[in-house]
Amino acid sequence: MSIPDFQSIMLPLLNFSKDQKEHSLRESIEALANEFKLTDQERKKLLPTGQQAIFDNRVAWARTYMKKAGLLNSTRRAYFMITEQGLDVLRQKPKEIDAHFLKQFPKFIEFQKKRDKNEEQIEQDTNNQTPNEAIEIAYQKIRQDLANELLQTIKDRSPKFFEKLVIDLLIKMGYGGTKKDAGEAIGKSRDGGIDGFIKEDRLGLDVVYIQAKCWDNTTVSRPEIQKFAGALQGHRARKGIFITTSTFTKDAHDYVSRIDSKIVLIDGNQLAQLMIDFNIGVNVIASYELKKADSDYFNED
Repeated sequence: MSIPDFQSIMLPLLNFSKDQKEHSLRESIEALANEFKLTDQERKKLLPTGQQAIFDNRVAWARTYMKKAGLLNSTRRAYFMITEQGLDVLRQKPKEIDAHFLKQFPKFIEFQKKRDKNEEQIEQDTNNQTPNEAIEIAYQKIRQDLANELLQTIKDRSPKFFEKLVIDLLIKMGYGGTKKDAGEAIGKSRDGGIDGFIKEDRLGLDVVYIQAKCWDNTTVSRPEIQKFAGALQGHRARKGIFITTSTFTKDAHDYVSRIDSKIVLIDGNQLAQLMIDFNIGVNVIASYELKKADSDYFNED
């Protein structure tokens, strides 16, 4: 049997999850490879990049599509389980599940609209571009898709998880002393608009105070920033970071540009981009090197 396409994997993957238990992606790949009776050669066949098995990649995409439709839900990194909506689909005994079937779910339609819009924009952008420019545009699209996925995943987690994520990111960015010291700081001081603090450097010569808001569609406005600025003054602090999964109003940005305290505003998209840059919550699945001829090597002078 040939390797099934990712849409053919959707229904078997959903059936595999019907026990309502948490499953890992690796576990599901092994189970489905057995169900499809793939040979060892088919299981090991790689994508053109040579860095991931084709079947593994297709199972991951089947899972992603059904997550976007609300049939599966991520429970933690690389783990998922079926949702009530997924169980309802199985009760209908569908003969197959594909992208057309998933269009009955509003969440999937929204996901596909964003994807189609991005692909249309890429097609327009690449019509008159050089190959190098086309690669850069495609890379930026993949990166933005990943940023959107990270943000949605964060919003599905608890406030406590968000606070830990913030600390992990700041440490990777060079803040804090040891991880233990930095981790103990967050969440200690929940008074006056302060969610936590972290050392600015290993010696602790200064402290940066943190406000972390895991909000969905609520924009952070000037009054929230004013409360945070007042809290900084109450702690005789000069520096603060306000991180949110949503966005800031123009008034909020204008306000921080006029006050004495140094407050950095990080919105949801910036947060996700920083996570990608500093490898928080992401894995490298492929790397490409662009090369050009070395003219110096061919110089015979």
